[in-house]
Amino acid sequence: MEKTKKVVVSKEVLVPFILITSLFALWGFANDITNPMVAAFKTVMEMSNAKAALIQFAFYGGYATMAIPAALFVKKFSYKKGILLGLTLYAVGALLFYPAARFEMFGFFLVSLYILTFGLAFLETTANPYILSMGDEKTATRRLNLAQAFNPIGSLFGMFVASKFILTSLDSDLRDKAGNLIFSTLDAAEKATIRTHDLAIIRDPYVILGFVVILMFVIIAFAKMPVRKDADHTIRAMDSFKRLIKNVKYREGVIAQVFYVAAQIMSWTFIIQYADNLGISKAAAQNYNIIAMSIFLTSRFISTFLMKYVNSKILLTIFAVGGMLTMTGTIFIQGMGGLYCLIATSAFMSLMFPTIYGIALEGLKDDTTLGAAGLVMAIVGGALMPPLQGSIIDLGTVAGMPAVNFSFILPLISFIIIAIFGYRTLNHAHS
Repeated sequence: MEKTKKVVVSKEVLVPFILITSLFALWGFANDITNPMVAAFKTVMEMSNAKAALIQFAFYGGYATMAIPAALFVKKFSYKKGILLGLTLYAVGALLFYPAARFEMFGFFLVSLYILTFGLAFLETTANPYILSMGDEKTATRRLNLAQAFNPIGSLFGMFVASKFILTSLDSDLRDKAGNLIFSTLDAAEKATIRTHDLAIIRDPYVILGFVVILMFVIIAFAKMPVRKDADHTIRAMDSFKRLIKNVKYREGVIAQVFYVAAQIMSWTFIIQYADNLGISKAAAQNYNIIAMSIFLTSRFISTFLMKYVNSKILLTIFAVGGMLTMTGTIFIQGMGGLYCLIATSAFMSLMFPTIYGIALEGLKDDTTLGAAGLVMAIVGGALMPPLQGSIIDLGTVAGMPAVNFSFILPLISFIIIAIFGYRTLNHAHS
C-alpha cells in the first residue's frame, strides 16, 4: 500500500537534526564525567559514600526542579529559544567550578552542578520532543533512538576524560603496597596541599566544557532551525496535567523512567565501589566503566536496528528481564564474576530510556511538551536512589555478604518494575 519508504530523517531537516543530536553527546559528557566524582570527592573531602552521593542528588535534582518550567518556556516561545537558554545555564554552571575549586567548598560544587543541570533539563525537555517532531510519527521512536545513540558517545568521552585526566592525576588516590589509601594517614598540612591540587584537577574539564557549550550556543543561534507547524503557544498547563494523569500508559511510563534512570546511575556510579571492594583502584575501575559504556553504545545501535523487525515494547520487556538476571549475578556472585555481571547489565539498559520515552509519549499531541517534561523530571530517580545505595554500602556487610553487593538489590527492583511496564504496554497494545 505504501508507495514511499518512511525515512527516519529527511534531507530538509538533516543539518538541524545533526546539531540537536550533538547536544545529546554534550549532556552525556556531563553525566559521565560527574559519576566518578562521587568516589573522588569522598576521598579528597573525607566524607561518607552517602554524603558524596549528594553529587548525584544535586545533579539530578536540577532536572527535577527545572523540567516543568522548561516545558512551559518552550510551549510559550520555541524549541530554539529553549535550547539557547539551556546552553546558557549549562555554561554558567560549568564555569562556576572555577570559584568552587578556589574556595574548596563541597556545597559550592553542588550549587554549580545544580545550575549546570538546570541547563541540561532545558536541553533534554526540548531536544527529545524536537527530534520526535522532525518527521513522520511512525518513525519517531526510531529517530529518537538514533539521536539518543550519540548520548553514550558523549558519555564515553566523559568517562575517558575522567579516567585519563582526572582520576589518574588525583594525589588523594595514591595507595600503599597493600592497596590501602595513604591520604587518610597524612597530617592536616599535607592533606590541604593535596586537596587544593585535586580540586583544581576536577575543576579544569568543567571550565573547558563551559567554553565548548558557549561555542555551541553561537552555532545554534545563527543556524536556521525548523519551526513547529501549527504551534499553539497558549499555555493550558492544568488541562494538560489532568489529561496526562488520567493516561495510564503515560503515568506508568513516568514511574518506569524514574526507576530506569535510578538503575542506570547506580550501576555506573557504584561500579567503582564494587571494584574497590575487590582491591581495584579508582582509575582502573573507571576502565571497567568505559567497557560498560562501550557495551551500552554498541547495544543501543543493535537495538535501534532490531526495532525495524521487533516491536519496541517486546524488546523493552526482554531487555528488562535480562537486566534482572545480570543484577542477580552482581548481588550473589562475589569476586570478578559479579563485576562482569554488573558490566553486562549495560547491554540491557541501552534501549530503555528512549523506548520508555517514546511509548509514554505516543499519541499525546498537544500534551507532548508537558508530557516530555514529566519524563525528564523522572530523571529525579537518579537523585533519590544513589544516596540510599551509598548508605547501604556504608554499612560494610549486610546479611553476611559485602554491603556493596547487597546494595545492588535497588537496581534489581528497578528492572522488575520496568519489566512489568513493558509487559503491561504489550497487553494494552493487544486489548
